[in-house]
Formats: sequence, C-alpha cells, structure tokens
Amino acid sequence: MDLVIARPEGLYCPAGDFYIDPWRPVERAVITHAHGDHARTGNQHYLAAAPGEGILRWRLGQDINLQTLAYGERLVHHGVTLSFHPAGHVLGSAQVRLEYQGEVWVASGDYKVEPDGTCAPFEPVRCHTFITESTFGLPIYRWQPQAQIFAGINDWWQANIANGKASVLFCYSFGKAQRILHGLDASIGPILSHGAVEPLNRVYREAGIYIPETLYAGDFKKTDPLLRQALIIAPPSAGGSTWMRRFGDYSDAFASGWMRLRGTRRRRGVDRGFVLSDHADWPGLLWAIEQTGAERVMVTHGSVGVLVRHLREKGLDAQGFSTEYGDDEEEATA
Repeated sequence: MDLVIARPEGLYCPAGDFYIDPWRPVERAVITHAHGDHARTGNQHYLAAAPGEGILRWRLGQDINLQTLAYGERLVHHGVTLSFHPAGHVLGSAQVRLEYQGEVWVASGDYKVEPDGTCAPFEPVRCHTFITESTFGLPIYRWQPQAQIFAGINDWWQANIANGKASVLFCYSFGKAQRILHGLDASIGPILSHGAVEPLNRVYREAGIYIPETLYAGDFKKTDPLLRQALIIAPPSAGGSTWMRRFGDYSDAFASGWMRLRGTRRRRGVDRGFVLSDHADWPGLLWAIEQTGAERVMVTHGSVGVLVRHLREKGLDAQGFSTEYGDDEEEATA
C-alpha cells in the first residue's frame, strides 16, 4: 500500500490515519505551511513545524488545537515516524518526512532552493518517493539571483524619487512581501505597507527575522510630501482600488514569478515587472528531485504533465497527483 494516497479530503496517510494539507476539514491535519491553499480552518488537530506557529495562529485563529515539532524532531504515530524539514518557501514552511516499515516518503509542500534569510533554507531529504510541486514546472522558468532583483527594485525606487513619484510594489502579502522588505536597501526612503501586510511583518519580527521599519500606509494622505519618497508594499487586490488614490502620481510594479511572461505584465498594466518567486524554477525542481535520490516522484499542482514526462524520460517512475492546491501567487494573476 502507498504511504500517501489521494482522497476527496486531501492527501491521506492510511498507516498513520492523518492528512497532509487537507482541503476539507479532517480530524488530524499535518500542515506544510500557512498559505491559504495548504492551511485551512476546521480541522480538529493541527501538526506543523514550530517556526510556523505564529503565522498559523494569526491566519487560522489563536485558539486552534496546534502541536508543533522543531525541524528534524521525530514523532511516531500509529507506527509512522514523522518529521519536518525546511522547505525554504516561507516562514515555517516544511517538508514532511514519513517512514513506515522501511519505506520513506517526503511530501514537500511548496519549496524554493535559493536561501533568502526570511526562513530556514531548503534541506534535501533522502527518500524512496518524493511528492513535489510544479508551479513553475516549465523550462522557460529560470530565476536570476535574487540580489539582482533587489538591486533592480532599489534602482526603480530611486528613479521614482528623482521624478517625484511614489513607488507602489504589488506582491503577495505573506512571504513575498517580507522577503522583499528583508532584501531592500531601507536607507533609500520611508517604507509603507498595506493593512494586509503590516500584521504579517510583525509576526516575522517576533520570529527574529529582520524586517526594516514600516509605516502603515492608511495613516497617510495624498498631500503628504513623504509619499513622493516612499516605497509602498501592497497586495495585488489593492491595484485599481480607491485605496490607491492617496498616492497621487505614482509608479507601480509587480513582483512575481509570473512576471517572467510578457503577456502577464501587459495584462496587469503595471509599469514594471520584477521576476521574483518563492517557488523553485525549472532547474531548482530538477535539482531538488535529484537530491532526494527518489526513484518514484508524485507531481502536484502546476505544469504536472510536462514535469512528469521529463522525469519519465530520465528513467524515474513519475506520475501526477490530483490535488486542490493552487498557487499562492495566483492572487497576482487573478
């Protein structure tokens, strides 16, 4: 019997009688990270990596029945040995290692392989079967080093100041926003954040992650001269809303892996697109899979067919896993 199977409620471990990132309420849910498509309300008991506790409680409620394990700490449940290992995706993100009767499976959740300083870096885990995402599972997706992207954002911000314009940068409010804030040159000017971003900045700071000082954008009026020097971090949903009027003459930009496609940049109608993703690119996916040593790979959400075909050509036993996971960057393209 497979150690993990797909059920209507989510990915299920029959031997351990628990689910991994279920999309319907269950009794026992093992959570890889706190993005909304992986961590949902209504479960009776949650198990997650300890660094993600603050985010999970903020998103799902302070009173959830949550048990945590440190990275690498082991728990045995119904004979299944379970442990969490860093996924490098966002604060608290983890891969779930399952061992039962000599068989080892790893469910990776979402992951990226370039360390960024806002979460524990990705750690390859040896296994027989690896469950991988494929959000950017096409050869066209190859990321530049993040230092180059941050330099580009800094240059864009400085140019806007020289032109007397505010700089509005749209990005996902959890994970992407904090990664950008961590990597920016905060000495350029004041940094403002949207009401959806500011509480998450506080959670990151409480976890010991460096996030520069940010001001709540809602406290500023259109006449405030400070805005013409400011960088404003906002979720994509703020674009085109009345909330934007307070910034007067501004330049806007979008940070997402989808900005790799020119058509997406045009549809968003922003001045600039910065290609920055919290998911592995094509080379990153292939490297991570190779590092596990897995002979069997289950591929979820994304360009499943392309990655499965490529892995089969490499001699691996690969197949798609049907799930209801989306992409935490979907908000960027909605």
